Amino acid sequence: MQVTNNINEQKLYNQAFALALFTIVYNVAEGIISTYFGYEDEALTLFGFGVDSFIEMISGIGIAHMILRMRRNPQSKRDDFEHLALRITGYSFYLLVAGLILSSVVVIYTGQKPSTTVLGVVISLLSVAVMWVLIRAKIQIGTALNSAPILADANCTKVCIYMSIILLISSGLYELTNLPYLDALGTLGLAWFSYKEGKECFEKAANQDGTCSCHHS
Repeated sequence: MQVTNNINEQKLYNQAFALALFTIVYNVAEGIISTYFGYEDEALTLFGFGVDSFIEMISGIGIAHMILRMRRNPQSKRDDFEHLALRITGYSFYLLVAGLILSSVVVIYTGQKPSTTVLGVVISLLSVAVMWVLIRAKIQIGTALNSAPILADANCTKVCIYMSIILLISSGLYELTNLPYLDALGTLGLAWFSYKEGKECFEKAANQDGTCSCHHS
C-alpha cells in the first residue's frame, strides 16, 4: 500500500512539474507576442502585459524548482535558489511598476493613442482561458497531495486572470470608443497588480513554510 501511495504521489508531482513547464513556455510565448504587437500598435497596456509575462516566467522557474524539491522531500523548506528567484521576481515587478507609471504619464501628457487594441482583446481572452485551466489543475493536484505550496501557487495564479481582465477591458473599450487615455488607465491597473505581486514575492521569500500570502480569492 505504501509503495502504491508513493507511486501515485510521484505521478502527481510529475503532473505538477509538467504544469510548471507549460506555464514557463506559455509565458515566454505570450511575452514575445504581446511586447511585439504592443510596440507595433503603440498599445501600452498590451506591451506592459507582455513584460509582466516575462517576469511571470522567472517566477515559473522558481515554482518548477520548488516542485522538484518537494518531489524529493515534501517536508523540505525553501532553498537558496527559490529565495533568489523570488527576490529577482519581486525587484522585477517593482521596476515594471515604475516603468508603467512613467510611461502612462508620458502617454497622457502627449495624448498618444494606440493604432489598434484588437490583439489586446484576443490575447487577454486566451490568457483568461489558459490561466483558468491551470488554476483548476493546480488546485486538483494540490488537494490530492495535500500540498499547501501548490495550492498557494494556484491561488497566486489568479492575479494573472485579473491582469488579463484589465487588458481585456481597456483594449475592448478603446477599440469600441477610441477614447483617449483608456490605454494609459489600463496600464495603471497593471501597475497596481504588479506592485501587489512584487510585494507578495518578498513576503513568500520571508515565509519558510512554502506558502504565500496571496489574497486574490
